[in-house]
Amino acid sequence: MDIHVIYDYCLAKMGTIEAFPFDEETLTFKVGGKMYLLLNLRKWEQGDCFVNLKCDPERAEELRGDYSEITPGYHMSKKHWNSIQLGGAVQWPLLKDLIDHSYDLVYNSLTKKVKEELEK
Repeated sequence: MDIHVIYDYCLAKMGTIEAFPFDEETLTFKVGGKMYLLLNLRKWEQGDCFVNLKCDPERAEELRGDYSEITPGYHMSKKHWNSIQLGGAVQWPLLKDLIDHSYDLVYNSLTKKVKEELEK
């Protein structure tokens, strides 16, 4: 999986910004100031390609049961976040769907005022 595909896809989403709020290695994508995707650049360069994505708790459990590459979020709330190891069964169409789901969860949680600002 090419990290640039993920990067470009996320930045094309309305209101998305990239940030490094934790350290110089952990790239996050945010909408309305809230994270919806995280990945570690150093680990990625070492071949450990995974992302953390927000997920509806029920869907998160289903995905973990269906895919060995999807586990509770690394260093995140295990209820609301999944870590997705890329490659294997998790290919771009599924990852794209999971990115969209994460973005939608975060976007839909924003206040009306914040949404209006993003839509300008």
